Amino acid sequence: MEKVRFGLIGIGAQGGAYAGFLTGQGGFPGMPAPECPPHCALGALCDIDPAKEAMCKEKYPDIPFFKDWKDMVASGTVDAVITTVPHYLHPEIAIYCLEHGMNVLVEKPAGVYAKAVREMNECAAAHPDVAFGIMFNQRTNKLYQQIKDLIASGELGEIRRSNWIINSWWRPDSYYKQSDWRATWGGEGGGVLVNQAPHQLDLWQWMCGVPTKVYAKCLYGCHRDIIVENDVTIVTEYANGATGSFITCTHDAIGTDRLEIDLDGGKIVVDGSVKATVYRLKKDENELNATMSMMEVARLTSGNSAGGNSLCTTEEFSNTDGWGVQHTTVMENFAKHIIEGTPLLAPGSDGINGVNLANAALLSSWLGKEVEMPVDEDLYLAELNKKIAAEGKFPTR
Repeated sequence: MEKVRFGLIGIGAQGGAYAGFLTGQGGFPGMPAPECPPHCALGALCDIDPAKEAMCKEKYPDIPFFKDWKDMVASGTVDAVITTVPHYLHPEIAIYCLEHGMNVLVEKPAGVYAKAVREMNECAAAHPDVAFGIMFNQRTNKLYQQIKDLIASGELGEIRRSNWIINSWWRPDSYYKQSDWRATWGGEGGGVLVNQAPHQLDLWQWMCGVPTKVYAKCLYGCHRDIIVENDVTIVTEYANGATGSFITCTHDAIGTDRLEIDLDGGKIVVDGSVKATVYRLKKDENELNATMSMMEVARLTSGNSAGGNSLCTTEEFSNTDGWGVQHTTVMENFAKHIIEGTPLLAPGSDGINGVNLANAALLSSWLGKEVEMPVDEDLYLAELNKKIAAEGKFPTR
């Protein structure tokens, strides 16, 4: 096999962009089209919408089109599928594909609730010969890869605290009105935590570890005509006593994207997900705490920049990947995993960590108390079903 033929299930905004990527014909409107990855090809398209079928047959006349994704899986026209469908369907489709020997690249998030994602992971573990990945395209960001390696090396000691403000998700009401399933409990499963922020929730725990306790304050329909969460503040605790905070919303038109990670031996600051500054203390903070006199502290905190320079050294690095390149990098990595056995950048099983964290945040908000991780799957699903029932638009899960 020289190329992996991808089948796209769902030709909405994301699926349509991926079709463009895999044919070199474009992506999202106004965005540059990356080149089709060398080991990838578009094998087939699938959607239940007649309008999408007509569009696909006009734009991609030589590509097979299916109305039923199970027919596509059995057709022999594809070697792998990507689940560009509403979030609830990701585990259902992935499990069917895994059980039928079809490689599957799940779009983020892995699912809406952890119980379904765990069942998907268990199915994948029972079928180790079938490739199972997730579209965590931000893991291709060289900046975050470098930070993860730096933390894992132990050079800067243990993490003490991490804070991520990621408010650069501005969405007007027109965005939420694009589809009936958007911003609903029964159709989408939530708001910013399941749609916009899963990449950062994944990166946060990928770099800083999985927390043991979560407390969250969520606002629902904040400055927007929706009923799901779109303004969230999460506070976390970790096994080593470290703490963290994660702040996100969709109503900040200016937006902020800033990550700070404090460690025993320094600090890492990331601005805009493109520039990182690493501050390395010349002496570990524990040593500074034990040995410095107040006179020395006064000199350091007097506003003299030289004092700061005497305390630490700095290093800067950045990432310049363009939009779309990250998505195609995941596709190419997944294809090479199938063809050559290349390790996956984002194994599908990793998807449960971000879902657990999002579930824990919502459950904490609903119950008004701190919750432990991993989340109580049955309790979360029961509370989610209460929201779906009250909404009255979709069947409970």
